[in-house]
Amino acid sequence: MPLPTVIAALRRLPGFADLARALDAPRSRVSSGRLPGSADAALVAALALERPSRLFVVLAPGPAEAERWLADLTVLLPEDSLALYPQRESLGEEEPHYEIAGERAETLEQLMRGAVRVLVTTARASSEKTLMPAALAAARLEIGPGLAFRDLVARLTRMGYARVPQVQDVAQFSVRGGIVDVYGFGMAQPARMEYWGEDLIEMRSFDLATQRSTGVLERLTVLPVDARKAVGDGPAERRSLLELVPSGALLVEDRMEEAAADVLRAWAEAEHHAEVARRLGEEVPPRAEILVEPEVWNALRSGFSCLAVGTEPATHRLAVQAAPDIARDLRRVRPIEGSELLVLCDNEGQLERLEELLGDGAGQLPAGLTLAIGALDGGFALPGLVVLTDHEIFRRARRLRRARR
Repeated sequence: MPLPTVIAALRRLPGFADLARALDAPRSRVSSGRLPGSADAALVAALALERPSRLFVVLAPGPAEAERWLADLTVLLPEDSLALYPQRESLGEEEPHYEIAGERAETLEQLMRGAVRVLVTTARASSEKTLMPAALAAARLEIGPGLAFRDLVARLTRMGYARVPQVQDVAQFSVRGGIVDVYGFGMAQPARMEYWGEDLIEMRSFDLATQRSTGVLERLTVLPVDARKAVGDGPAERRSLLELVPSGALLVEDRMEEAAADVLRAWAEAEHHAEVARRLGEEVPPRAEILVEPEVWNALRSGFSCLAVGTEPATHRLAVQAAPDIARDLRRVRPIEGSELLVLCDNEGQLERLEELLGDGAGQLPAGLTLAIGALDGGFALPGLVVLTDHEIFRRARRLRRARR
């Protein structure tokens, strides 16, 4: 965990244990009120560590807020315990952006096998119905010894992968003699399978740019691209995220009035876009097949315990205050008496720069001042600990950087 000092300070707060216990009750509704900076993400991280067997689902008002939650939680929790379920950028089952479609498929696969501890999504994404859970159950492909050459090619085609002369992007596969290359959802790098007749003799990952091998693979999991192709003609039910989440999960609702309004807006806009598409001669499914009705969505939400953040009044208010305003005056970057000051930096270069500016010339920082790498969206103050970010000190915008999937 990158910032144990922050988590430990939160767990020591008066009232934190009472808040955690209140959330243990079935269908409990607890509000922390508005929290400054990234204190809301820090609170969720502390609760996730306090209740290590529970799934936390963050419902953000929109995509930008979901990215902020994910970026903050990545600093506070192990990255392999987090997942993002992004909302579609179009109506219907098909998502034209493979990066979004792939992340949705990967997150659902992780959720279904219990590999997610904190899931970040938007309210609208949680109301979208999808065939992907049925597709994952029907067409999730495990490649390893025993999978015949012809079966592999047929399965990839049925899962919606495009057959190309040479793999250049995700959702593609190629066949050259007895060699099959595939770059699928859920894969960090493309893979190359070498066959002798129908028998798999070697499987390796490779670099897309150089085509050079990067390592031997024992087994490989490939997720479907096209849910409708993967399901086929058999009966399959579209399900929403809230229907897939275990009943014991905790919903973290961020500014739920805004989030609920977006669900209503998506429901209304779906009908408008469907009418336009029908006038153009297109066949589109009824909106009830691709979205949960707002009333049903609210009923699904009410079946979970909930922590509301960003709204008032608070049922359990914690002693968290806004961080002091530095206003580019580095003389103010000093610990308050009896308290520690933690300054978080975006990168190593920024940390070295602040060491020079805040140090005594001999590399010594003032007592109680600590610099660390780990960018949060905003600072906050706890009893005994003040958290600041370098972009707040210099009054510049924080840049969210997330590797392309």
